[in-house]
Amino acid sequence: MTENIVWHDQTVSRAEKEQHKGHKPVLLWYTGLSGSGKSTIANAVEAKLFELGCHTYLLDGDNVRMGLNKGLTFSDEDRIENIRRISEVAKLFVDAGLIVSTAFISPFKEDRARARSIMNQGEFVEVFIDTPLEICESRDPKGLYKKARAGEIPNFTGISSAFDTPEQPEIHVKTAQQSIEQSVEQIIGYLREAGIIEI
Repeated sequence: MTENIVWHDQTVSRAEKEQHKGHKPVLLWYTGLSGSGKSTIANAVEAKLFELGCHTYLLDGDNVRMGLNKGLTFSDEDRIENIRRISEVAKLFVDAGLIVSTAFISPFKEDRARARSIMNQGEFVEVFIDTPLEICESRDPKGLYKKARAGEIPNFTGISSAFDTPEQPEIHVKTAQQSIEQSVEQIIGYLREAGIIEI
C-alpha cells in the first residue's frame, strides 16, 4: 500500500509562507517532569509571541491525549507512539510557517532525537524546563505524584519510570532560580538571537 503513495508538492512554498508571516517557523519542544511548569511557561511564551504579532500554535500533552492520541496508555510503547504522532503533527504546523510549541514530558532521549531528525536544520529547539523532582512533587497540581507514590499510577516519570535529562538543549530553563517572566524572556531572547523573530 505504501508504494502507491506519492508526495504532492504544494503551490504555496515554505519561503512564501515565511515571508507572509514575518518570522521563521520553528518547533519549541518543551520537555521536563510533570509539574515542572512546561505548560505554564509554554502558554506564557505563546502569549508574548502573539502580542508581538507572531503566528503560533501550542500542542499540550493532556489536550492531545484527549483527541489525536486518545486510547494511548503511559506504557513505554505507547509513550513512544504518542511522541511519534505529535512530532509528525508538529512538523506539519511548522511547514505551515508557524512557531509551534509542544509541552510534553517526552522522557526518552531517543524519542526527542527522532523528533529532531524529521525537522529541518535549526527548526527544532529543545527547551528543557529543569525543575527538581522535589519541587515538582511539592506542587503536584493534579495529585499525580501522590497517586504514583501510593502505587496507583504505574510508569510515572520520575517515580517508577525514567526521565532522560537533556544533555545539550538549545534552551535550559532553571525554574528554581528564576520567575515565569524571566523564563519567558530567556526563551524570547533566544528566538531573537537565532533570527527566528526580529521584533
